[in-house]
Amino acid sequence: MASDKGESRRISVSDIQGRKGGQPLVCLTAYSKPMAQWLDPHMDLLLVGDSLAMVIYGMETTRGVTLDAMINHGAAVMRGSTRACVIVDLPHGTYEDDPDTALASAERVMKETGVQGVKLEGGVEMATTIRRLTENGIPVLGHIGLLPQKAESRGGFKIQGKDDEGWKRVFDDAKAVAEAGAFAMVIEGTVEALAREITETVAIPTIGIGASPGCDGQILVTEDALGLFSDFTPKFVKRYAELGGEVERAAKAYAEDVQARQFPGLEHCFGIPKDKD
Repeated sequence: MASDKGESRRISVSDIQGRKGGQPLVCLTAYSKPMAQWLDPHMDLLLVGDSLAMVIYGMETTRGVTLDAMINHGAAVMRGSTRACVIVDLPHGTYEDDPDTALASAERVMKETGVQGVKLEGGVEMATTIRRLTENGIPVLGHIGLLPQKAESRGGFKIQGKDDEGWKRVFDDAKAVAEAGAFAMVIEGTVEALAREITETVAIPTIGIGASPGCDGQILVTEDALGLFSDFTPKFVKRYAELGGEVERAAKAYAEDVQARQFPGLEHCFGIPKDKD
């Protein structure tokens, strides 16, 4: 159970795989040690997603983040996590060309972060690569449907599976990812009935984002769910807080205190004699 704070052992990819058809998997993104510490007690899986390109670095797409950056953020999340299964995205340009390149990238991630596995986007065209990684002991979380790294070349962020051709393509991708040895797969931005059918068909857990409540688990970008990223809000996001407004209010209060010389007070300074009773 995700909210069981008494669990001492880290959740493994085998644990995740064993949740197929069971209690839904609870997943969020994390990019830093503090966020990982806050989320970890309640999550089954933390994803160090390449969404950090947009959320943290202000890039227009996820394609600009480097492998070094993903490794740095993955290591930070591991410092703040003790129980959730932690997975790192392989960023654009580090795995698509050939299985050897993908294996080298994945081995760096695993060695330099200590995470439990990697995620990569793609279905049929990535099956050989997924198989190569898993045969070399690297657990892979697949990602099908809407693929953010490829959105620019596919006409933008469009819902997948709306017509027969699109439905078949995503369904074939799902089967290929499962057969190649992925321990689970993310289904993003697909019509609900397709995501549900995939979940009922493949033998590994599905984790939905803009997909179906019938998936074996759900994931969101944490900053979206907490109201900390307001450039846009996808339809599939439910806001559980509006922390961005709280941050702005705190910044305003701090500015007013500094301008009025109400902060710092002497109690915040060093070398001040303590009051005597």
